[in-house]
Amino acid sequence: MLTYPSGRLSYGIQLPVQSQSTLYAEPWEATAGPAELLAVARAADRHGFAYLACCDHVAIPRRLAGAMSTVWYDPVATLSFLAAATEQTALLSHVAVVGLRHPLATAKQYATLDHLSGGRVILGVGAGHVREEFDALGADFAARGAVLDETVDALKAALGPDEFPAWQGARISFSGLGQRPRPAQRPRPPLWVGGSSPAAVRRAALRGDGWLPQGDPREALAAKIERIRRLRGEAGLDGEPFTVGALAEPLYVGRATWDVGRRTLTGAPGAIAESLRAYQALGVTQVQLRFRSRSADELTGQMELYAQQVAPLLD
Repeated sequence: MLTYPSGRLSYGIQLPVQSQSTLYAEPWEATAGPAELLAVARAADRHGFAYLACCDHVAIPRRLAGAMSTVWYDPVATLSFLAAATEQTALLSHVAVVGLRHPLATAKQYATLDHLSGGRVILGVGAGHVREEFDALGADFAARGAVLDETVDALKAALGPDEFPAWQGARISFSGLGQRPRPAQRPRPPLWVGGSSPAAVRRAALRGDGWLPQGDPREALAAKIERIRRLRGEAGLDGEPFTVGALAEPLYVGRATWDVGRRTLTGAPGAIAESLRAYQALGVTQVQLRFRSRSADELTGQMELYAQQVAPLLD
């Protein structure tokens, strides 16, 4: 099972292009497509990025389309496309809204992807927030938290080594149904739980193999990480591997000649590394990076500068 233990700060990246919310998409992404995704994925693989991440939305209602856009690539299709063009970097759904689908359907997709990629899948899961999506697919929006709790447990069974997995829960049950190929990872691919609400943090601590916070500022992370440690200790889970994530502020390595935004970490590699080491001091073991850029070439150039000049200063 893929893990990112304490002792060093691993770094991954959310792919551009595949989701184009106005909160973070750069203008150049609007006219980009497969060629740019391939270039970024190959750069991540070449420069030691721990993972590539892809979001999940089935359909966006008109009331949200202005802010969220309707550009949301399917994560399994996108990560499968990029798996064939990469060798080392892991493939993360950040996050799959697994309550929209039966766990056996989700397991079939991600087990196949793990098999084809040689064991590089990380299944990030979340509760979702768009009611119309749930309504259109016949899923229970009001109970999505409870559904996610059970779905995570069911997915652990469905993604395990058994050809005929079995699960019996309040809402979901299956047995006597075989699925091959099985995942390449043993005992199964990791499940990272996304979200920063009290329920999501508890879910990550007690059911997940890792935590993906939802954009918490640094000052909010320490208390939540401590709560995860406490909950896992009380449940007897503190001896098992667990990956703690964080979303870093936007980055720009070097001196920017354009407006990269007030919140962007920019400047000399040493200053950026010092800022990121503060995450490690909080107990974070992997940090998701987002680089400001005006083109795919500038983005891959930033990734190279980070890998060559910043990453060596983190250890």
